[in-house]
Amino acid sequence: MSAQCGCNHSCSTEAKPPQGHYRLILWLALLINAAMFGVEMLFGVWAQSASLLADSLDFFGDAANYGVSLWVLGMGLAIRAKASLLKAATMAVFGVWVLGRTGWGLWAGNLPDAMTMGSVALLALAANVAVAAMLYVYREGDSNMRSVWICSRNDAIGNVAVVLAAVGVFGTASGLPDLIVAGVMATLALSGAWQTWGYARQDLRRAAVV
Repeated sequence: MSAQCGCNHSCSTEAKPPQGHYRLILWLALLINAAMFGVEMLFGVWAQSASLLADSLDFFGDAANYGVSLWVLGMGLAIRAKASLLKAATMAVFGVWVLGRTGWGLWAGNLPDAMTMGSVALLALAANVAVAAMLYVYREGDSNMRSVWICSRNDAIGNVAVVLAAVGVFGTASGLPDLIVAGVMATLALSGAWQTWGYARQDLRRAAVV
């Protein structure tokens, strides 16, 4: 994962994201993620699925991140970078929590409902692909815009993994695939946090020079 700025050829130090269309996209992303948080939390508890619960908290964190992005949109580069540092910390906390939840699930030995897992994961995948497609054009902006794209991309990858976990649970009658996917999602969250942290530090250095 490169820590290089993706706009070396044309962007200025204090370049600000396009506000009208981007703001609308962020509002849509916030609403979609907030709705999916409720759906996955409800069915994650119902199905006793660690990966669904992990994904539901990921949706919650993303909804909060989109809210922060809307708040700092149009502000200076330093403020947007500091918001990205906050997002990175949130992603890291999520990753650590999921690792703990995975360990507890391994100890408890619960068998999740594979059909519920798969159905909800497919719905979540459709939601995240829609959000990621809307944000794709903004993936090479400042650290704040990059972090929003990273969250959406990781979510879509995580949803595919949950679908595969549901297939694994159904085929093996074991909760281990669910726990493995939860661990993978935790790794994605920690990796995304590290990547976002690096981008934010670069933006802070550029802001300090100005």
